[in-house]
Amino acid sequence: MNTTVSVLFYIKRSKANIDGICPIYVRVTILTKRFEFSSNKFVNPERWSNEGAKVKGSTEDARSINNHLENIKSKVIEAEKKLFKKDIILTSENLKNELFGTGERQMTLIPIFKDHNNKIKELVGREYAAGTLERYNTSLKHTTEFLEWKYKISDIEISKIDHAFITEYEFYLRSVRNCANNTAVKYIKNFSKIIKICLANHWIDRNPFANYKSKVKEVERVYLSQGEIQNIINKDFKTERLSLIRDIFLFSCFTGLAYIDVKNLTKSHISISIDGEKWIFTHRQKTETASKIPILPLTQMIIDKYEDHPECNNQNKLLPILSNQKMNAYLKEIAGVCEIEKELTFHIARHTFATTVTLTNGVPIESVSKMLGHKNLRTTQHYAKVLDKKVSEDMKILRDKFAAMPFNQEKKKSSNKQLKINIGHFYICFRVTY
Repeated sequence: MNTTVSVLFYIKRSKANIDGICPIYVRVTILTKRFEFSSNKFVNPERWSNEGAKVKGSTEDARSINNHLENIKSKVIEAEKKLFKKDIILTSENLKNELFGTGERQMTLIPIFKDHNNKIKELVGREYAAGTLERYNTSLKHTTEFLEWKYKISDIEISKIDHAFITEYEFYLRSVRNCANNTAVKYIKNFSKIIKICLANHWIDRNPFANYKSKVKEVERVYLSQGEIQNIINKDFKTERLSLIRDIFLFSCFTGLAYIDVKNLTKSHISISIDGEKWIFTHRQKTETASKIPILPLTQMIIDKYEDHPECNNQNKLLPILSNQKMNAYLKEIAGVCEIEKELTFHIARHTFATTVTLTNGVPIESVSKMLGHKNLRTTQHYAKVLDKKVSEDMKILRDKFAAMPFNQEKKKSSNKQLKINIGHFYICFRVTY
């Protein structure tokens, strides 16, 4: 590091007191820029050496003042080194902030977190969903309550956030807030975004998440069986309210669309595809990815049923959908009437489409992934893992091939080697077919 900082001590005669005693000032120069500040020491001008920039003589008072000035010079040089280590440009303003700590005192966690949330609020409906804002506001609330619980403070300097802070925060979420594993991991992930903002702006020079590891546990997705779907279809509901909820739920079961995507549908989202059939062309609000779904006969029946519904005509909706809260409340009522023991929610319809409606019926997982609007195939593979029935059917194909193999006990010795080759051959064929 090439030192570009010079430190000069001088007396300010214009600020001499009535006894003629002058204050000693410090002038720090960086290239052509400089700043000055008082050393809080005073001296008689006759005892000051302009050439040596120090107090003349060897008295106890002179040594004390000169040592104080040397300490100031050392602090300036140390501040320069800190800026170099932080990879911050050396300027008079940055050096002054580092020397006196004026910049760092303003960098605290809560204002940064609030600023982040306010920016998301301004972009709700354009780049973010309302649920995203709600999630970050809840995360901020947990963070402020954690600071009070652990440290008895309302805010904290971001430079003091370390690995121990992260692990204690996770412990708080799991114990005091009683969050499940995946919920705690998601709140920590929200918090990590704020830390990334601090790192990107060089407000902190080390990442407190560097040695932190967390893992989302895979949750088994609940879906309806073919028999349970048929029960809902066949059930004759006495109230128009439950009939409406049933129809919209079935619409999602046979399209795979999430609640918000069904709510956003209009008649303009339906077009004729290259196969000459009607398809739904939309974008998922959650990921903004395209989702193209062929309209099945049951789906078309539901669309036709509500084509002239007043709410659909007045608000340009494809279906007269209720709020997600009401949908889920009424679906529990439908589950009870249809004797379905699973906790029925609207999102189960999406899982049902992925499993019972498509994958179980032999629709390739790549096609299912496209219709669901997944960004990668790995997300769709979570649904394929739960299909024991499909695995059983696939293995039956392999079992039938083995059963047809021409070998018997008399040729056992001579056939062993060939059998191993055939097994390998069939395995490869099975893998390619699958």
